[in-house]
Amino acid sequence: MNYNIIKKNILLEGKTKIIYKTNNSFKIIIHHKDDLTALNGLKKSCLLDKGVLTNEISTLIFKFLNYSGIKTHFIKKINNREQLCHKVNIIPLEFVIRNIVTGSLSKRLGIKEKKKIPNGIIELFYKDDKLGDPLINESHAIFLEIISHEELIYIFSIVKNINNLLKLYFFNKGIILVDFKIEFGRNKNNEILLSDEISPDTCRLWDRNTMKKLDKDLFRMEFPKKEKIFDSYMEILKRLNK
Repeated sequence: MNYNIIKKNILLEGKTKIIYKTNNSFKIIIHHKDDLTALNGLKKSCLLDKGVLTNEISTLIFKFLNYSGIKTHFIKKINNREQLCHKVNIIPLEFVIRNIVTGSLSKRLGIKEKKKIPNGIIELFYKDDKLGDPLINESHAIFLEIISHEELIYIFSIVKNINNLLKLYFFNKGIILVDFKIEFGRNKNNEILLSDEISPDTCRLWDRNTMKKLDKDLFRMEFPKKEKIFDSYMEILKRLNK
């Protein structure tokens, strides 16, 4: 399909991506930057060509999810850093799906790391940089008029489906999907679409045999080597391309 899309001025710039307007008011272009951020943006760095890797990895995953019947904002990859996507109004909630205990969940609940969570745990975070993206529950989200009860039930069902699809998808590539963050938005028809990106920037991914980390957790470490981070992202891309 030929969209005859022309990139125009910047609509929004985030920590790791730039969103451009196009000549089509219902389409946007997402540009992946080389920036690395952690701890709600308190830790920042730049990793040359990281944006190329996250763009390609996210493209492969969104193509898989589209093929599997999940409605997403992704249309196609334009070049090595950019994707054409449906424009959505992002719902200011982050849905974090945890399959194995690690990170903040371990610290908050005092549970030993690497404990498996049979059916997964879904957590909600309110997207607000000034508040530090606080953990909230369903009642908070509805009270804040972010989302309706019916929409939450609908999204939770999608989230569980995505988790089941991606756990198997990654497992078949020799990777354990430990946890991941996803976001949703409403398009021009008020349909809810999976949006943003899915990559080692937004997932914890461990090697199935060695339990070696292959994601942004390496950047969260005290003395990360940039070459190690890049090689881990590249390893994910190589496996997904097989």
